[in-house]
Amino acid sequence: MSQEPVKEPTDQLLYDVEDHIATLTFNRPDRMNTITVTMLNRLSELLLAADADPEVRVIVLTGNGRAWCAGLDIAAASSGDGIGGDSGATMSGEFDLRSAPPVVLNKIDTPTIAALNGGAAGYGMDLALGCDIRLASDKAKLSAAYTARGLVPESGGTWLLPRIVGWSTAAELLFTARTLTAAEALEAGLVSEVVPADALMDRARAVAAEVAANAPLAVRAAKRMMRHAMTENLEDHVQRQYLALLPLFGTKDFREALAAYMEKRPANFEGQ
Repeated sequence: MSQEPVKEPTDQLLYDVEDHIATLTFNRPDRMNTITVTMLNRLSELLLAADADPEVRVIVLTGNGRAWCAGLDIAAASSGDGIGGDSGATMSGEFDLRSAPPVVLNKIDTPTIAALNGGAAGYGMDLALGCDIRLASDKAKLSAAYTARGLVPESGGTWLLPRIVGWSTAAELLFTARTLTAAEALEAGLVSEVVPADALMDRARAVAAEVAANAPLAVRAAKRMMRHAMTENLEDHVQRQYLALLPLFGTKDFREALAAYMEKRPANFEGQ
């Protein structure tokens, strides 16, 4: 039985679990899926709930309409639900950045896939960069136009972008405030695949199913090891890998993997 989300769903952010895949959908198509404070808090809650749910082995993030996420909804401040509005005091420093979605994306162990159906800009681009795998529709765009707005990336972009595409490419994108087409994003290494728009979610689910078919404890450990490797030297990391490997040898999934290999059949992993 799938674990229920922490609070009642909001129609601004949809959540569904099927076949070990959690699909999280930005649902403000009339506002280019820009994010309100309500969505910020809810997004973190849902990511953490999915990460804690033993039925969830991979998370797919996508958007309804022609945008994936066009960033933070500054305009909604006047209604009290925007960044800087009455319901969220991010500008005064009261928003706890330790639970901000880009930080949560980085610390959860469940693999994440960004299915970029349309534009990802500003905060939306940071969220996309924070996902483990990025698949793009041929209609998607990634906009690094921060400096053209007199700003820097809101949440982790300057940390993530150089690690994904290298210093020189990241510097060029940020300093020129460039917007990339899906094809240009693929060439730069920002996305791993570009598919026709009407095939995006089928492809995202197919990749998610490949991830979900593998031993979930091992997949989670592999993501955790990659995260630690970003800040460790080789010798320290090899020690950490060894300590992570030992408990996996004792799992039911490891025994199932050996049996499946010897019997030349697909393994049936249970996450135990």
